[in-house]
Amino acid sequence: MALAPNTPAPAAGLTTTAAPFIEEARAHREIYIHQPYELYSEDNQATWGRLLVRMQDRWMRYANRRYLEGLDKLQLSPARIPHLDEINRFLQPLTGFVARAVTGYVPSYLFLDCLRRREFPTTVTIRDGAHLEYLPEPDIFHDVAGHVPMHTDPAFAAALVRFGDCAAAAARRASAIADQHEKLRRLTSNIRAMSRFFWFSVEFGLMRAAPAGEADDRDRFKVYGSGLLSSFGEIAHAIKSPKVERRPFEIAQVVNQTFEIDHYQPLLFVVDSFDHLFEVVSELEQWMLAGKLDDVAPGEPEVKEADLASFLAAKHD
Repeated sequence: MALAPNTPAPAAGLTTTAAPFIEEARAHREIYIHQPYELYSEDNQATWGRLLVRMQDRWMRYANRRYLEGLDKLQLSPARIPHLDEINRFLQPLTGFVARAVTGYVPSYLFLDCLRRREFPTTVTIRDGAHLEYLPEPDIFHDVAGHVPMHTDPAFAAALVRFGDCAAAAARRASAIADQHEKLRRLTSNIRAMSRFFWFSVEFGLMRAAPAGEADDRDRFKVYGSGLLSSFGEIAHAIKSPKVERRPFEIAQVVNQTFEIDHYQPLLFVVDSFDHLFEVVSELEQWMLAGKLDDVAPGEPEVKEADLASFLAAKHD
């Protein structure tokens, strides 16, 4: 069928927000897909290379040691977007984790349950090369270069699994509440708390690198959050800017702290180590089971109907 006059041709490649393959899969309500590698355009491949090359110095300066070790193990190449099956051949023997291709947004319970099974939902599209820093939704650079190197570390991988355990406990707890209104109210608060915790740790977390007083902030903190690790501008801003408040990671503060996604974060939280991260994720589950997450502060992030539905439909094992 011919296109009408002045109608733009369908976008080539797998550019985020403009990939016909992804739109068709979403129209069929598909979440888990294969990586259609043959659809990447030359522009897509070039964008990956530019993103990877320009981050090298930033990672060496600001990323935590475990991330750099994972990056070295994966050997990501600027010459081409990685095949997920190749990544998994390196990754799975290290921690049991694999990257699992998805169409994009995954409802909360399904996402966290993937982590419990040591699967990481991974977007296969890549951002528009004309807007390297602007990212309206995750892409393969954020997911693979930002997240996956951390998945090579056993302690961090264990913390991700504990997130999945926490979600499973929340679903079981909700299923035992008879009153539907109260069930939804508590579950909404629990999901919001877990989302905030995930945001301020896995996505935008800092880790202490040296005790206070032994170094300035540029050396005292390192980045482990993928949202920072995949952002050329914000990774440096998170460490160097005097406009960023950096607080010790305390659950009560984190689960009640709202956030917005369309600008650099003015507040970040600091863990001492990945063992510390595992401890606080385990404590998060204890707080949830004790009802301490049933009334967290309102506000962002929005809890979508699909997120609630995913928890209500969860099968308990």
